[in-house]
Amino acid sequence: MKALITGGAGFVGSHLSERLLAQGAEVVALDCFTDYYPRPLKEANVASLRGRPGYRLVEAAIKDADLATLLDGVTHVFHLAAQAGVRKSWGADFRIYTELNIDATQILLEACVGRPIEKVVYASSSSVYGDLVAMPMREDALPQPVSPYGVSKLSAEQLCYLYYSNFGVPTVALRYFTVYGPRQRPDMGFNRFFSAVLAGRPVVQYGDGLQTRDFTFVADAARATADAGLRGVPGRVYNIGGGSRVTLLEVFDLIGKVSGRPVLIDHQPPQKGDMRDTYADTTLARADLGFAPSVTLEQGLTAMHQWFLTR
Repeated sequence: MKALITGGAGFVGSHLSERLLAQGAEVVALDCFTDYYPRPLKEANVASLRGRPGYRLVEAAIKDADLATLLDGVTHVFHLAAQAGVRKSWGADFRIYTELNIDATQILLEACVGRPIEKVVYASSSSVYGDLVAMPMREDALPQPVSPYGVSKLSAEQLCYLYYSNFGVPTVALRYFTVYGPRQRPDMGFNRFFSAVLAGRPVVQYGDGLQTRDFTFVADAARATADAGLRGVPGRVYNIGGGSRVTLLEVFDLIGKVSGRPVLIDHQPPQKGDMRDTYADTTLARADLGFAPSVTLEQGLTAMHQWFLTR
């Protein structure tokens, strides 16, 4: 395998790079190091990868990259690059999401047309579902996202399907359910929670704390992504969830348990665009990809806590 990973210096992208290299693949990681969060954090993600045989990091945005050269000889594309964040996707900032999530996906897919690529794996999100879908969420449910971010991810999903349907680009989409673990972005919940608890600050709780999420440990997400490159059926969408659907209040209890510190709470009103509940039906991923999450939420939070202590 020769893999091109967009967003290769990011949270999931760096873990996927490590996994593919360990499996003997050659990896070209493409990342534009946006200012969404501090560059040194991404640099730390790839510090252990730089200089490894078979690994190359290219700094460029998809729209500016020489994709013809980057795709030369590539057998698999893993498209993880995106502008993240539900709460930041409103208002004037939405143009950033259309540029980096929708336009960039179309540019990449267009560059893949006519090439002997075995699989293009797109990292989508549970945010595409919205709040009106039955639990557990199935891939054949009608998606009705409740945030501009979710709209942008669903739009990119549809682009993947139409390039498969019309041009035969072998696309597979993965809907990640709240991925967490070491190297998690600083804007994401568990990173913010641990940062606050370890500094003795209150954690911010939006809403009543009874909203639920299906949390997925990053190693499980990376393994599912690598396996989708080998076993994913072109044209299909797969839920990737960790089977750890718990309330936010239960998360706070677990963080207190693994850290040995009190969790103080700063109560705030609910945020626009935040889904009330998520829970993945992973039947299809189990059947096609052999997906089976192996890390419990408590184990994953313990690993994340240890990562914080060693930073």
